[in-house]
Amino acid sequence: MIDIFAKWWKRHLSDPEAISLLVILIVGFGVIYLFGDILAPILAAIVIAYLLSWPVAALKKRFRLPENLCVSLVSLGFFAVLILGTIGTAPMIWNQLTTLINQEVPQMITTARDGLMVLPEKYPQVVSGEQVNKITSLIRLKMTEYGQTVISASLTSFVSLAKLAVYLVLVPFLVFFMLKDRRQLGAWLASTLPEERILATKVWLEMDEQIGNYVRGKVVEIIIVGASSFIVFTLLGLNYGLLLSVLIGLSVLIPYIGAALVTIPVAVIGYFQFGWNADFGYLMLAYTIIQALDGNVLVPLLFSETVNLHPVAIIVAVLFFGGLWGFWGVFFAIPLATLVKAVYNIWPSQKSLSADADF
Repeated sequence: MIDIFAKWWKRHLSDPEAISLLVILIVGFGVIYLFGDILAPILAAIVIAYLLSWPVAALKKRFRLPENLCVSLVSLGFFAVLILGTIGTAPMIWNQLTTLINQEVPQMITTARDGLMVLPEKYPQVVSGEQVNKITSLIRLKMTEYGQTVISASLTSFVSLAKLAVYLVLVPFLVFFMLKDRRQLGAWLASTLPEERILATKVWLEMDEQIGNYVRGKVVEIIIVGASSFIVFTLLGLNYGLLLSVLIGLSVLIPYIGAALVTIPVAVIGYFQFGWNADFGYLMLAYTIIQALDGNVLVPLLFSETVNLHPVAIIVAVLFFGGLWGFWGVFFAIPLATLVKAVYNIWPSQKSLSADADF
């Protein structure tokens, strides 16, 4: 057993570069895992900084303005649009959510119970009226609990003035200085790393470009899918169109799984509003077209060079990193999976070291 372990160590961990890369990965993952909640504003700022780096570079190149001025203009414009958009849409989304939970869901459950009461008449030996009442009562109880959980969680998240102040004050400053002093910050971070970091540098250069492309592409995808859904739902007269559009837009953060889950509220609300008729069919057809265009046209255009992973690997990454780090794990699941793949491909082995030595 010792000989086997020694051979494995010599083959994969005999290179100092490999040891440095392993230490950097372990420390990085450990810090995020242990202090993820505390670092949430920094992670949010990093995402926004990646998002805004492209317009800063484009503005600087197009108008030949000083970089600091470009950073200031882009940052101010982004946060102004974000705040105005949030102020304009958040109350509407909240009203639709509370109305849906407090009024529509109980009516839906009552309607479903009335429909299920036909079953005991047709199949008395299989289903009884008492069983139907128990099932619907249980569903009503669970939905009430879920609704209270959602509302209380939302209140806890959005009404906490201290946490809100942290995001509203610190994140814009962090974004500004990350864009303005990114070279100095990069040099400082490099000074804290081991000297033997050629492999780590190669991995970082690859991941830096891919994370930037992924963040920008994912934000564009959320906006396009959400806006398209809202337009379609408005034209079809679907209730809670804004709430459902936001859910559909955010569902793209979870590949495959998100699209499957968000189909349920769209179908349920559409069915109870329109019934089993042509309008419901048009709704589901339009929703299917949006999802098909997203998966087969939009995603390949936005992520053709970023995502080169098997669907099974993507789903495993979403489940694994989402379980470790919650929202941020889900958001960065694909880049993290790409990181694992990049490390695996670049990791030195005794065979490659021998080849380099012969060369």
